[in-house]
Amino acid sequence: MTSGVTKSKEVRALEWTNKRLRLLDQTLLPTRVQYTELEHWPEVVTAIRSMQVRGAPALGVAGAYAVVLAAQELKDLPLDEFREKLQAAASSIAEARPTAVNLAWAVSCTMSAASSAASAAETIKLLLTEAQTIEREDIEANHSIGEHGALLLPQDATVMTHCNAGALATAGYGTALGVIRTAWAQGKLKGVIATETRPLLQGARLTTWELTQDGIPTTLIVDSAAASVLRSGKVSAIVVGADRIAANGDVANKIGTYGLAVLAKAHNVPFYVAAPMSTVDLATATGDQIVVEERASEEVSSPQGVQAAPDEVGIYNPAFDVTPAEYVSAIITERGAFTSPYNESLTSGAQNRG
Repeated sequence: MTSGVTKSKEVRALEWTNKRLRLLDQTLLPTRVQYTELEHWPEVVTAIRSMQVRGAPALGVAGAYAVVLAAQELKDLPLDEFREKLQAAASSIAEARPTAVNLAWAVSCTMSAASSAASAAETIKLLLTEAQTIEREDIEANHSIGEHGALLLPQDATVMTHCNAGALATAGYGTALGVIRTAWAQGKLKGVIATETRPLLQGARLTTWELTQDGIPTTLIVDSAAASVLRSGKVSAIVVGADRIAANGDVANKIGTYGLAVLAKAHNVPFYVAAPMSTVDLATATGDQIVVEERASEEVSSPQGVQAAPDEVGIYNPAFDVTPAEYVSAIITERGAFTSPYNESLTSGAQNRG
């Protein structure tokens, strides 16, 4: 384990090294940059649930590598028992967090890739190859998302974003922040307005950290200031990520996203969602079918470990909300920007996997 404040602009949330999964502990940012190497799959499940690693695409990559770790741990068992226990481990990994579709998707892809293996050693080889492919393709997709998204922004744009959909939430580069990074590289971006994103402050702790690493001018606002800032006319567009996108274009993302989308429509500001096609869940017809994770009450009552509410008060702490498709100006993927009617455009995009 290593720690210290990094001066590198290269941000990697996770990487496979020495038959282990190396994770950046995002619960410690921005004051401490600490990596930990995990060699047992239950450790990855704990890291996912505790938000050491988070963001839909990054969860998918972490889940894929967790399956590899499970296979490595079980490799000395008789083959039938190996397969049975590997499947049980894969199911537990896929269920670590319910809302982000990429986690279950990546676990399924990884297991399918090794379904024909005749031995534990072959299984491990095929699992690792698929996990590395998922990681590589996510980075490639994010760069493509950035290119497609930057086309939608005007010159000298000021972009508002919510939560963290950057390199920390993916295998690298980012989705919403990928759009921002590309626009900055193209000279189109004036600056970014980041919401703090309560209760875990992913916008304040993670997004501003990433963007300042890149030298991108960034202003942090409290969540409740968003309406006033949008009314001022200073925001050219809102760009956010997604944890699951239903077939009809309804979008599950960090709690507070729905409110921003409503505000954007009220102030005639485009509201864009940036996500890879792996986040599009055509098996989920509408957002009403998306399971929204509810997290511990302590995240609200004692933010950052400091008690801010009386013990007797009731707490409701959903981690996500669902934004109806009617509020989404476009869904930006590696295959282009899709617009309403999403049932048609997203289905076509999913089928054309060139």
